[in-house]
Amino acid sequence: MEYDERLALFRQTRLNPFDRGEEEDGPQGHKTPPQHEARPEVFPGTRTHSSDRTMDLGLAEDHFSRPVGSFVASDIEQLKLAIEECKKLILELPEHSERQKDNVVKLIHLRLKLQELKDPEEDEPNLRVLLEHRFSKEKSKSVKQTCDKCSTIIWGLIQTWYTCTGCYYRCHSKCMNLITKPCVRSKVSHQSEYELSICPEIGLDRQDYRCAECRAQISLRGVPSEARQCDYTGQYYCSTCHWNDTAVIPARVIHNWEFESRKVCRSSMRYLALMMSRPVLRLKEINPLLFNFVEELVEIRKLRQDILLMKPYFITCKEAMEARLLLQLQDRQHFVENDDMYSLQDLIDISTGRLSCSLTEIHTTFAKHIKLDCERCQAKGFVCELCKEGDILFPFDSHTSVCHDCSAVFHRDCYFDNSTTCPRCARMTERKQDEEELDVKES
Repeated sequence: MEYDERLALFRQTRLNPFDRGEEEDGPQGHKTPPQHEARPEVFPGTRTHSSDRTMDLGLAEDHFSRPVGSFVASDIEQLKLAIEECKKLILELPEHSERQKDNVVKLIHLRLKLQELKDPEEDEPNLRVLLEHRFSKEKSKSVKQTCDKCSTIIWGLIQTWYTCTGCYYRCHSKCMNLITKPCVRSKVSHQSEYELSICPEIGLDRQDYRCAECRAQISLRGVPSEARQCDYTGQYYCSTCHWNDTAVIPARVIHNWEFESRKVCRSSMRYLALMMSRPVLRLKEINPLLFNFVEELVEIRKLRQDILLMKPYFITCKEAMEARLLLQLQDRQHFVENDDMYSLQDLIDISTGRLSCSLTEIHTTFAKHIKLDCERCQAKGFVCELCKEGDILFPFDSHTSVCHDCSAVFHRDCYFDNSTTCPRCARMTERKQDEEELDVKES
């Protein structure tokens, strides 16, 4: 952290999670710096030189170790007085001076020490269950996380914090009893469907001018709190429940083929993230006209239909099962189950061209196994019974047609030019009639 950032952190004391509620003292302008003897050193006997000045959060000095015994109230009061003295001294020292820089570092160390005394480390359980959240105690010392409850920084060096293994909700240990949001993963399990209306707004008056989630008072004027709209739900939220996160909105994709990220509340962001790979969109029912305007969708649908025609070859082929060819689609398992269900991630990948490339490569691999590499699969090919000429045909070939009743394969031109019924269907019908006549004679 550069000096200017540390000084800004000090000046904006209300943004400091360890100094909320404190008011800045001291003059706003710069005074002539007092003599060094006018104020005692905050840390007697220690001095940070410019060459060694790094924002190590006290790792170079032993500010976080606990002395033997417990602290009493007087220890906290002495630290508060030292913090006030350090704040005044920083304001009085010349801007960008060496002593001012040293004291900014000391002030941060003092505040961390005070926070450590206020929130002593306790033996916290490794797992906690609350409102269907399954919280796991974190061991990371990163200081880049933010508490989803109080919206302040999680200082992993001195604070205990938890993460929900289902929806990745993060919070301080001390904030856990204040949580009111149930786990979003439970909503995904019980309600696996999207809101398919574009930003279905109902208005702040219908919300009684309160946050749709925590019920805090909000308004568009920002008094007492700013109202922020979620583009997914259409409802308004306070700044604690809506951090201006962005996400792709399913309704805008399906109706407008629009993939621009929009601002959503925290719960919507997590819900959309957990739903991203779930195949819950049946496009031909929701918006069948989309296939007329998006050529990539038509291409993907044909590839998926071909893969479904290849699947029977693989599940009856020992070599294909040993090679686990179908596992190439393990990230999109629904592609080997149907051809009309899509996930939001599928649609995003279609728009970028990523899915077309990967699926074409898999399609080529599958076709190569059936038509060239495996003799057993080759033996399951078809000869066109209408012209009885040409190479062995397979149902996924681009120049073939398949009988909907018996699944026999013919050349496309032969199939549509022939006015008679399918030879295989006719043969099966005749055989069935012969069997029925035989049964009648025997009876």
